[in-house]
Amino acid sequence: MVPDRRVAPDPDVRCGVMGVDGGYGAHSVARYTEEAPKDSGARRSPFARDRARILHCAAFRRLAAKTQVYQAGVDDFPRTRLTHSLEVAQIGREMAERLGCDADIVDAAGLAHDVGHPPFGHNGEDALDELSRACGGFEGNAQTLRVLTRLEAKVDDGASRGLNLTRATLDATCKYPWPRGDGRKFGVYPDDMPVFDWLRDGAPELRRCLEAQVMDWADDVAYSVHDIEDGVHAGILRPQLLADPDERAALCELVAGRYSTESPTDLAAVLVELLTDPVVAPLAGYDGGHGAMIALKRATSALTGRFVDAAVCSTQNASGDGPLRRYAADLVVPRRTRAECALLKGMAWRYILARPDAGPRYERQREVLRDLVHELTLRAPAALDPLHAPRWRRATDDAARLRVVVDQVASLTDTSAYAWHRRLTAG
Repeated sequence: MVPDRRVAPDPDVRCGVMGVDGGYGAHSVARYTEEAPKDSGARRSPFARDRARILHCAAFRRLAAKTQVYQAGVDDFPRTRLTHSLEVAQIGREMAERLGCDADIVDAAGLAHDVGHPPFGHNGEDALDELSRACGGFEGNAQTLRVLTRLEAKVDDGASRGLNLTRATLDATCKYPWPRGDGRKFGVYPDDMPVFDWLRDGAPELRRCLEAQVMDWADDVAYSVHDIEDGVHAGILRPQLLADPDERAALCELVAGRYSTESPTDLAAVLVELLTDPVVAPLAGYDGGHGAMIALKRATSALTGRFVDAAVCSTQNASGDGPLRRYAADLVVPRRTRAECALLKGMAWRYILARPDAGPRYERQREVLRDLVHELTLRAPAALDPLHAPRWRRATDDAARLRVVVDQVASLTDTSAYAWHRRLTAG
């Protein structure tokens, strides 16, 4: 599905309630379940409260032990899902401030965007999708919505409403605002459609709000640039390999098929310029020393700044200086900038994620998740934790019970997944 790119007004304008909370009206600040006013004396906005709820929730803390690219806990330098999310929030917040979005909304969306991801990164996500076909499959972004609106323990009105975030913040977390279709990515499971329909009220079909687009680009920037930084530091990604024309051609073929709509020929020209860029070229001689670390950090900072500036300036050129928010504008990222980012993603895939020695570890991770789903299906509800066991008992059919088991497994960290597996399969 391709999102509708036409610009539409914020639903708050339609409702005639603009002008409160920094230009976000009553429609944007509404919560699914009404709450009594809370005045701690801090005079925080509803969106600042959302950010705090995410920052303090259990699902966010668990990201500290979930894989980003490298297995969490193996080394001290590489990112985890937690540090990645903090970096996405920081990059997104800067962009929001420059564009005129509410910075707390984008910050909160950056913090929250990965809370639905399971153990073992995208490998775990693919494994759980296969294991949960009978209940609609698994997708990290759909699981994020489920965590925020159902699984976290914060607000209950007879049924759990999760963190009960505002409409605008929830909408900003929706990178794929549609149910499962022909494509792999989607943002909501069938039984979460009521809250999804509520948060999408007034939004153009398939269209992401500007805040979600800013968060998504911040995510792209963070993981493309920082995965390269982690790979170079670990000695797994060696930029000097790309001095070989055949290696460059293979990378561009991969990127054209996986990450970009540009042709391999066009990508090849961008790649040569990227590799010879004065801030990137020194990485070919990276040796882990102090000077090399400075050069690596300089490259990380320069690329991040370049990608952010390009998107902000292009958006302002297209839509004005702002303030820009919700459905009054779209984020504009130049083709060349997207191509550079895609090439960095391709490097991370080819030299880090898809390296030959990772195969046995990935298979072991999939085996652990298969065994966990199998054992918990047989032993539920007794083997589930106290948060999930009552939900299993209330489930009305096998598909609903499988979804509870998958929710349980997805909530585990890399470390706890192995620990649960040892306990459930012992003897």
